[in-house]
Amino acid sequence: MNLTMDKIVNLCKTRGFVFPGSDIYGGFANTWDFGPIGVELKNNIKRAWWKRFVQESDNTYGVDSAILMNPKVWEASGHVASFSDPKMDCKNCKTRHRADNLIEAYSKGKVNAEAMTNEGMEQYIADNDIKCPNCGKRDWTPIRQFKLMFETSRGTIDGEKDVIYLRPETCQGEYVNFLNVQRTARAKIPFAIAQIGKSFRNEITPGNFLFRTVEFEQMELQMFCKEDSSMDIYNSYKEQALKFVQDLGLSQDHLRFHDHDKLAHYAKAACDIQYLFPIGWQELNGIHHRGTWDLSRHEQFSGKSLQYLDPFTNERYIPNIIEYSIGADRLALALLCEAYDEELLEQGDTRVVMHFHPAIAPYKVAVLPLQKNLADKAQEVLNKLNKYFMCTYDEAGSIGKRYRRQDEIGTPYCVTIDFDTLEDNTVTIRERDSMKQIRLDIDKLVQYVSEKIMF
Repeated sequence: MNLTMDKIVNLCKTRGFVFPGSDIYGGFANTWDFGPIGVELKNNIKRAWWKRFVQESDNTYGVDSAILMNPKVWEASGHVASFSDPKMDCKNCKTRHRADNLIEAYSKGKVNAEAMTNEGMEQYIADNDIKCPNCGKRDWTPIRQFKLMFETSRGTIDGEKDVIYLRPETCQGEYVNFLNVQRTARAKIPFAIAQIGKSFRNEITPGNFLFRTVEFEQMELQMFCKEDSSMDIYNSYKEQALKFVQDLGLSQDHLRFHDHDKLAHYAKAACDIQYLFPIGWQELNGIHHRGTWDLSRHEQFSGKSLQYLDPFTNERYIPNIIEYSIGADRLALALLCEAYDEELLEQGDTRVVMHFHPAIAPYKVAVLPLQKNLADKAQEVLNKLNKYFMCTYDEAGSIGKRYRRQDEIGTPYCVTIDFDTLEDNTVTIRERDSMKQIRLDIDKLVQYVSEKIMF
């Protein structure tokens, strides 16, 4: 099977996973709306992440920090001064491109452009005659740095408005709440603060569907720890992050670690987990050893002490930070790509099936009356099941066509109500991947499905 991004985009639009943003107005670049099926998929991904890294952890605490923050936060973080991308314009067709992406696409990932200077990237593009992917010409402007933060303003009187920013990342909300969480949770180092929330970046480069968007949702945590244990914790989160995406269904053959060649001046280590998308190997999530940089900067700019008092040694110090961050939208895209399959059946037909892990499947069960005059009993079964998990109902068309529709949105179980149901209170359960069917008493349905969808 030749999987392309176009196949994923088409499936997402026709089946209600993802629609183009502002679709009736012709769309809006790099924005997408999650539809009825997609929002369930994304919510299930977020629930699975929160369960694994917060609920099942005895030293991780959640927050939901504000999107709009004091502008000094972004001065302290360095974003106001240096958060930008190296962009080049094609003089012929007027499109804009990231220089580092052009180089990495041309070299098929063999050249790490992030380790190059602007002059080095310009020279590489010239030496290798890299052309515009839009028009095929090579007539570039020099590289310029484009700010990635969205600016807005606060105030009601014209000329007296303060510039503020839409946050480009969620982690600063964890840093500024370090002492609040530590005090109220009575947390002892090492402990982590976790958050799921929206971030915004003024991306100009074409985004390859959900891979790069101007508005995206991050799932991340910051682990605060002592320096002498920090590298062990860093390596532990690398393995935990890898296991999480594997448990959700991503194949080991499509995953790899990529250690950064070029580190920020304050960083001690940085690693991405990359996934083999239809567009090639790309970053899925990051694990970073950030040292004491973040809390030290906020202490400096706020004038407030952010030192931790160790209750065992009475020592005061700024903790090291290990960051683990993964985009919910990008992970959803990876899972869509991984799940997509075109199966050739014995009759010569092809069925499109999404092999989602049951825990993240948008609907767990589809309730299907064999005929419309069985609708009352089918509705009774639906009302029983949807108190426990998301279900859908379909009575339109032949039972075979309804099975195929559920296969295409990844529903793991179809429950069919037939005339025997009225006699013995049993139903047929069809399993998505194997297409095998069993009969089961209605009163056992909830337990049966609940055990199958555990994560």
